[in-house]
Amino acid sequence: MNVLLLGAGGREHALAWKLAQSPNMGQFYALPGNPGIAEHAEIVEGVALSAHDTLVNWCRAHAIDLVVVGPEAPLVAGLVDRLTEAGIAAFGPTAAAARLEGSKLFTKELCRAHGIPTAA
Repeated sequence: MNVLLLGAGGREHALAWKLAQSPNMGQFYALPGNPGIAEHAEIVEGVALSAHDTLVNWCRAHAIDLVVVGPEAPLVAGLVDRLTEAGIAAFGPTAAAARLEGSKLFTKELCRAHGIPTAA
């Protein structure tokens, strides 16, 4: 299985470390990655996380079977939705679901509308 991991933080480093241990792993790539992630995956350069169509084309060209999306910004921007529309499996919430994390105001209003208690 060829996997692309998106992100450059500590969470993505932990994911890279664990994913690299899978006996099912084929090619393992990361974008943008960091030096720790580079110990486990090949770092992809020249593709922006915000360039969804370019990312889809890169995934197709590299026969990516699964994209794991870590950072909040591409999730909220709908990257998982775009990958799924293109027939590429993606691990992460849709833009609608990611909105709960991406917009505190939206989440507060949703909780208030449904009687869910929150901090003041």
